[in-house]
Amino acid sequence: MKIPQVSPDVVLLDVEMPVMDGLACLREIRKQWPRLTVIMFSTLTTRAAAATLDALSLGASDYVPKPKGLRDPAEGFAYVKEHVAPRILALCPGTPQSVAATVRPPARTAAKALASPTRRVAAPGRVDVLAIGASTGGPNALMRVLARLPSSLQVPVVLVQHMPPLFTRLLADRLTARTSLRVREAANGDLLAPGEVLVAPGDLHMVVEGSAKDAHVATYVGPPENSCRPSVDPLFRSVAAVFGRHSLGVILTGMGKDGLRGAESIRAAGGQVVVQDEPSSVVWGMPGFVARAGLADAVVPIDEMATEITGRLAIGRAPDRLARSAAR
Repeated sequence: MKIPQVSPDVVLLDVEMPVMDGLACLREIRKQWPRLTVIMFSTLTTRAAAATLDALSLGASDYVPKPKGLRDPAEGFAYVKEHVAPRILALCPGTPQSVAATVRPPARTAAKALASPTRRVAAPGRVDVLAIGASTGGPNALMRVLARLPSSLQVPVVLVQHMPPLFTRLLADRLTARTSLRVREAANGDLLAPGEVLVAPGDLHMVVEGSAKDAHVATYVGPPENSCRPSVDPLFRSVAAVFGRHSLGVILTGMGKDGLRGAESIRAAGGQVVVQDEPSSVVWGMPGFVARAGLADAVVPIDEMATEITGRLAIGRAPDRLARSAAR
């Protein structure tokens, strides 16, 4: 390896390489350089998607899907500028201050926002739905949260993780295998059921429709929001419209500000919003924007998120033994 000679800020690592594949190379990198930023390149195939999820679980910082059919070098440079450069700027410790300010707010600004959340008219009430949004670093964060929630969860969960097609289905399968909850990629018309997690399919927006008693999801191809499809904002807006003050939105680690407008909708409807804290986030973009706007009811470390969620779900409900022991 040339890492000792060049001392890079970031390594772009192809999943498929001769001699030593990307996963084997990542393992070796993590043994000697546990904090080095590593971004995986992956084709949009089932095999490559599975390898990419393996890489994220092994400590890869993020991934970028390989574009298809690019023959013009100018198109290649444009793709790198749009999809690779922002990740490098967000993930590398040496990010220029002018760019970092759009991703990671200054400590004093964040501290002020955390101390002054938007004032509530009434105390939070019973929660009937849990909506989660995540991006960069999300798969591992989701695993840590969902694994600590009880199998007897009394509310449905709807979830957006910024990922392309194939990736979201494989992510749902892995979450099902490694948690006590039923997790699956959503299909248009799926009903919301307590204890079941519906993951928005890659390249489709997902929203909640109907009434709180017979809510179902709708998936559709619409314009990207915040350069994302699926996007957290449409999901959160729809959750606020259907469940109102009985909504709980959770924003986990992620680059950009997707979820900010949706969090505004949930809080405006009287619902609750909780975000992941900065030290435990891979990128404190999405949760940071919500916290800075004063929309977060709580800002908590990832390993305390399940406890925070189950505590809020317990309001207005009879005590549940499994819920009390969820985060042990």
